[in-house]
Amino acid sequence: MIHLHRELNISRGTIRSLDENDGCGYLPVMAEQDSNAPSLPPILTGKDFAAPSVFEPENLLREARRQKNLPNAAVPEICVLDPDGDILSALGKAGRVRRSPGWACYHTDLYEFEHAGEHFGIIGGAVGASFAVLIAEQLFVSGCRFLISITSAGQIVPRGPPPYFVIIDRALRDEGTSYHYLPPAAFAQADERLVAAVMPVCKNSALSIYRGASWTTDAPFRETAAAIERCRTLDILAVEMEAAALYAFAQLRRKPVLCFAHVTNQMAILEGDFEKGEADGSAASLTVIAAAAVAWRGLAGHDA
Repeated sequence: MIHLHRELNISRGTIRSLDENDGCGYLPVMAEQDSNAPSLPPILTGKDFAAPSVFEPENLLREARRQKNLPNAAVPEICVLDPDGDILSALGKAGRVRRSPGWACYHTDLYEFEHAGEHFGIIGGAVGASFAVLIAEQLFVSGCRFLISITSAGQIVPRGPPPYFVIIDRALRDEGTSYHYLPPAAFAQADERLVAAVMPVCKNSALSIYRGASWTTDAPFRETAAAIERCRTLDILAVEMEAAALYAFAQLRRKPVLCFAHVTNQMAILEGDFEKGEADGSAASLTVIAAAAVAWRGLAGHDA
């Protein structure tokens, strides 16, 4: 039997009922062991968010470099996650990328390129919350100072006909990875200073770009009509698969991360969906990436 509890205290965090103002309804709790001790899902138990991990990314990379006989070379300061791979593909076809010599990740290749006077690193195909954070952890211990994620996304509350971009300022945590980094809550928040700095720079471009919330899901083929409608009531603009986890990581690790949703589709309900624009949207995406880099450089220089 499923029980609904208004408040449960666990591991420095609190599971609250999530109402229309702060989330997506009550959090269901599994069957009780006894009348006073409800049993929680494993993902919500045994967490100490302030504790260091036994398994650290720098140690993994140390062993990978040893096995692969790679130099201990730093990655570019600004790196891009390109889950769809279209940006990397376009850069590759144009002969604009080279493989990064010291990237020791077991699962991905890092490429470097120049654009708008900036030196970038880029990784394609990092789809999903857990994979994106796995890569983010390794990038930041390898010399990355600012991480941009830009992924295609489904339209929830329309801002116009796709394609267009959304700077994600908060992401609904309907995935698993964020719960290993932060206590339970409805949303993971972007760094407000970073969002505020990037928005006007992006607005100076000719692109259609908005600011708003996204829904991060681990299960794109379980986007039911009821779930979509619920997100519309929360004024969520897009659905994607990485932002909530990346923002939770960023908050715990105190690292600058900014996620963009490239709204390109309406879940393929009609034929002719998923059109990104010129060069599979890569030209527009590079404009957004360059604007984010300019804004972050301005913030970093001000803080220094």
